[in-house]
Amino acid sequence: MLAKVLSSALIGIDAILVDVEVDLAPGLPAFATVGLPDGAVKESKDRVRAALKNSGYDFPARRITANLAPADIKKEGAAYDLPISIGILAATGVVKHDLLQQYMLLGELSLDGSLKSIRGALSMAVAAKRAGLAGVILPAENAPEAAVVEGIAIIGAATLAQVVEFLSGRVVLEPHQLNLLELFTSSCDYGEDFSEVKGQESAKRALEIAASGGHNILMIGPPGSGKTMLARRIPTILPQMSFEEAIETTKIFSVSGMIEKDRPLMAIRPFRSPHHTISDVGLIGGGTTPKPGEVSLAHNGVLFLDELPEFKKNVLEVLRQPLEDGKVSISRSLVSLTYPARVMLVAAMNPCPCGYLSDPLHPCSCTPIAIHRYRSRISGPLLDRIDIHIEVPAVKYRDLADRGDAESSAAIAARVEQSRTIQAERFKGTKIHCNSQMTPRFIKKYCELDANGNRMLELVTDKLGLSARTYTRILKVSRTIADLDRSEHISEQHIAEAIQYRSLDRKTA
Repeated sequence: MLAKVLSSALIGIDAILVDVEVDLAPGLPAFATVGLPDGAVKESKDRVRAALKNSGYDFPARRITANLAPADIKKEGAAYDLPISIGILAATGVVKHDLLQQYMLLGELSLDGSLKSIRGALSMAVAAKRAGLAGVILPAENAPEAAVVEGIAIIGAATLAQVVEFLSGRVVLEPHQLNLLELFTSSCDYGEDFSEVKGQESAKRALEIAASGGHNILMIGPPGSGKTMLARRIPTILPQMSFEEAIETTKIFSVSGMIEKDRPLMAIRPFRSPHHTISDVGLIGGGTTPKPGEVSLAHNGVLFLDELPEFKKNVLEVLRQPLEDGKVSISRSLVSLTYPARVMLVAAMNPCPCGYLSDPLHPCSCTPIAIHRYRSRISGPLLDRIDIHIEVPAVKYRDLADRGDAESSAAIAARVEQSRTIQAERFKGTKIHCNSQMTPRFIKKYCELDANGNRMLELVTDKLGLSARTYTRILKVSRTIADLDRSEHISEQHIAEAIQYRSLDRKTA
């Protein structure tokens, strides 16, 4: 006897339909799973056998073959426990075949027959809707996450017996309902604000420019100057996430198994701050079973690298491609995956190993050779991909003691939003979202300079020996500063301010 059940497999952050075919044949009792299963899928036979018996169903003493098609795509995880067990029950006539082709089944089984949560429920629900299915049956814990997808019934079940009763028509399980608008609105609170930051007006200005144009930024300052505090508040001034961005970001967290129970939709921009001991696989993604890394988990948000020179050099170098392309490509013998990685890189470092170079209150104990060696840990190509370098000096006492309110994140965000609106209008109909993503063709079109601006940029480029990439970075930042000023043309003052934000280039000249 043969039964066919629909399930799903993850490929990157997307999912495809998988046919789970279960065949019962005469012969010595055996259980074989084919179709390129990994270890967790192969072990499902023991979980399925125990779950069926402990739920009150007979396990057939037959030769059982479970095929997961398409067979050339690797199947990972324990989400196939439920479809395999339902397939066995359908093949023995316990479950009718009528509804099996209308619902996608997902779920890991405990030995007592209860359903446990899985990874990637949101992506799989999207695949089910795309395939025109009536709904998805999955563990109740994953129902809120999958219910973000509208237009498809999401049935949350607690046990295998509940699923059997539902498919047999003896029990009605109501689809999980979610108020997306209310969820999207209630999840937009960051809990931090720029009004809490005392002083550092020049750094705030640089961060506003970076947020307006989506530019990468490096903050250089002594310990305790507020670099981390400033970085954590950058998401509060970035434009609010669109629903499409929220779905895409939530997909990444979903396939990583990092969705919070009370927040099934990522409505705020992610802020990821990995420790400097992280490996290149942890940062970029990959592994034996490829998973998204920190740079993908920060997609549509901020990737903050504190103590930048302390990261291993090979780890920093793998960042170059994602920063340029906005995606990460991982190739393995069986599969090639692409994870989105459109991030705003925010990095912080001390000016020297002891941290007190140029600090008027603390003497620096570092030799010139030690300073050079410390800074050379960051390669030139990586520095070229960081548009803005800003010095963050120690905060003075009068700023700390000031009881007045600093400018709020909402006020800064309003200017950033206005600048982004100008950019959206400028790049309408293209794949470019902000000034930092401009290609040479767009730079030539939208970054024209007057005679004074050209003269200034030529003088600085020749004097500092700037690379071609640095030259284009200055033009992009100038365009953003002009947008904040609501100026159609880039003037000399915009170029002058953009040049200020290349402090490491100045000091190495």
